[in-house]
Amino acid sequence: MRILLSNDDGIHAPGIQQLAEALRTRASVQIVAPVRDRSGASNSLTLDAPLRTQTQPNGDIAILSGTPTDCVYLGVNALMRPGPDIMVSGINAGPNLGDDGIYSGTVAAAMEKRHLGYPALAVSLNGTHHFATATATATATATATATAVTCGLLRTGKILNVNVPDLPLSPLKGYKVTRCGSRHPASEVIRQTDPRGREMLWIGPPAGSFDEGPDTDFDAVNRGYVSLTPLQVDLTASAALPVLSDWLGNTEGLGPW
Repeated sequence: MRILLSNDDGIHAPGIQQLAEALRTRASVQIVAPVRDRSGASNSLTLDAPLRTQTQPNGDIAILSGTPTDCVYLGVNALMRPGPDIMVSGINAGPNLGDDGIYSGTVAAAMEKRHLGYPALAVSLNGTHHFATATATATATATATATAVTCGLLRTGKILNVNVPDLPLSPLKGYKVTRCGSRHPASEVIRQTDPRGREMLWIGPPAGSFDEGPDTDFDAVNRGYVSLTPLQVDLTASAALPVLSDWLGNTEGLGPW
């Protein structure tokens, strides 16, 4: 098995390094990751400047000024030969639950891999302490995913978003297949002043959960389960199609034709 490994916390982050060490006991692993923290980069691509690589002594590749999506695109199309069988993004230091995925570079890296035709996992730890738990979970999930794809049991057109409770391994209760919950809208802005007296504005932390029902990723992680949420790229609001068609049929004056 050949695995492309990336993240949004940067190539030296403990999550990606611990996961790479574990995966390398059973697979060929190539890290292609941002040189620094790019959390919140979402699906952005660098189109207005060239991208430079920096190969580490152990063969890991850092992309200077690159986003997580840049890293996966370059990893698949130029930097990993032969190409990967599966892609893993993470382990993120902090959760990617519910609508966090809209902003997450961790999820975006997995999204790019799906777009390029490979199965992909995004793995996040709901905290910053028990990376060993997330590593064990991610290693088992990646191996099982690769086996399922080989056997035709798992379609490759979805992203599997994995969120792991920040607990030791033994108290974990197992896995739950979940839907995305949601957060309250974030609105906090932190105002500061720099040494020259100019105002600085920081976007505040994410808000608390709004929808944490019994079948959501929030609920599963809060109760000590590893949450497995299938994600897709199709943004079509299917339920709105007939409503929009009815509205269009009853509307006059939208155009001269």
